[in-house]
Amino acid sequence: MSSVKSKPRIALLGTGVVGSAFVSRWLRLRERGVAVTELALLVNSRVALECRADAAASLQTARAAQGVAKLRDDALRAGDILVDATASEAVAQRHAAWLQHGVHVVTANKLGIGADLQRANEIRDASEKSGVHYGDSATVGAGLPLIRSIRELARGGDRIHRVEGVLSGSLAWLFNHYDGMRAFSGFVRQAREAGYTEPDPRIDLSGEDVRRKLLILARAAGLPLQAQDIEVNSLVPPSLASLPLDAVDAQLEQLDAPLHAHFAEAYKNGGQKLRFLGRFDGEGKASVGIAALPADHPLCGGSGTDNKVAIFSDRYDVNPLVIQGPGAGAEVTAAALLDDVLRVV
Repeated sequence: MSSVKSKPRIALLGTGVVGSAFVSRWLRLRERGVAVTELALLVNSRVALECRADAAASLQTARAAQGVAKLRDDALRAGDILVDATASEAVAQRHAAWLQHGVHVVTANKLGIGADLQRANEIRDASEKSGVHYGDSATVGAGLPLIRSIRELARGGDRIHRVEGVLSGSLAWLFNHYDGMRAFSGFVRQAREAGYTEPDPRIDLSGEDVRRKLLILARAAGLPLQAQDIEVNSLVPPSLASLPLDAVDAQLEQLDAPLHAHFAEAYKNGGQKLRFLGRFDGEGKASVGIAALPADHPLCGGSGTDNKVAIFSDRYDVNPLVIQGPGAGAEVTAAALLDDVLRVV
């Protein structure tokens, strides 16, 4: 990896939905005269391509490429900006090494700081020691000021009592629409067809994605939590979890009876609303799962796929700091990535 001082360049890893949206937004910003640095490299699992004058054409070439490729370390120079638009474990494992060599890392990949605690600490230490930027605002809430707000409160000496939130756009949509009269499985199919869930909706319903996001927020608050410290109550029964993907749709009705029971119990308790929450408190107790909340609870508003998080602290004790907005989708995620790039530049 070269250490020659030169003008920083962007290397984009991942040319899927988020990566493509990143290139499109980069082009729009350039057309508007925004001083965005050069997009020099496009890398996916098939090709590592130098991005010439026509970024859109280079993107199409990269998406159509065949074969296997890996970004070589010597393709990057100190001061370059590595944008990780993947969900790759192998890529996340290299974040700390890139930082150590003076390469800024901007990421939507939660597996860097939202998985193993040792890896998260190595990333933090490498960024601090090398003086380069680790841009992680796209990992939770697609750029909503969640991570930044929690960090700033903690650094300012405000004691955080608890954080709780709706951290999944797909699960937000499902519980905003589920009315107890129609089958929950039908709403799951609607959400999948609308693109709100993964093609395998069990990925959303398991709560594992929410666990990773909650880890990131808890660590931002200074809590050294491990994944196993968070109790996850999956919506997916074991009999459904064990099925091959092509058999899942026919068995989604296994979700209906348990969800209806939850709904009926909440309704009897004063018309409470069901939400799928991630929660942690200042002592490190953390959980992910379905919760019944009073109808006037700050997390019960809304009707779409918005993320919504309530932060309770010494400063925000009776009335929490509530942050709400689009927390998923290629366009808002790409915008969050580019915001972090612009902070580096």
